[in-house]
Amino acid sequence: MQDHYEMRRRDRELTRDEALAILSRAEVATVSVVTADGPYGFPVSPVVVDGTLYFHSATKGRKVAALASDPRVWIGAFTDVVAATDKFTTYFESAMAWGELRLVSDADECRRALKALCLKFTPSNMADFDNALARSLPVTAVYALRLDHVSGKAKRRH
Repeated sequence: MQDHYEMRRRDRELTRDEALAILSRAEVATVSVVTADGPYGFPVSPVVVDGTLYFHSATKGRKVAALASDPRVWIGAFTDVVAATDKFTTYFESAMAWGELRLVSDADECRRALKALCLKFTPSNMADFDNALARSLPVTAVYALRLDHVSGKAKRRH
């Protein structure tokens, strides 16, 4: 997989740190893969921990089969999307990451990733985290992508 792609709109290109911040803030990201049946994309709730993007899934289904067949992924996320009221455009911040996804097999890493996801999305429910983890871990897969390859782009209001 190519390490870097030249951005056409260089005036909108963001730094690596800005792209990482967008991936960290994003509530939804789209994971794209290519399968024997063609392209396939699906939304995930991402969290970034120590330079790695994590998301969770069930342990069975189309997504799991697609990721098992080819671990190469492209992940895209948008934040701060606002339609302009005075022109035909949209303001946004976006980030992409690509590389080889891995299924997390280490129990401690799974726990840390799931705890980070819960802290990001459901912080008021953390008192029940250990009970929920015990119930759901056997049927939960956790995937990880090291954020070695990222880029970002934004069109901001001036």
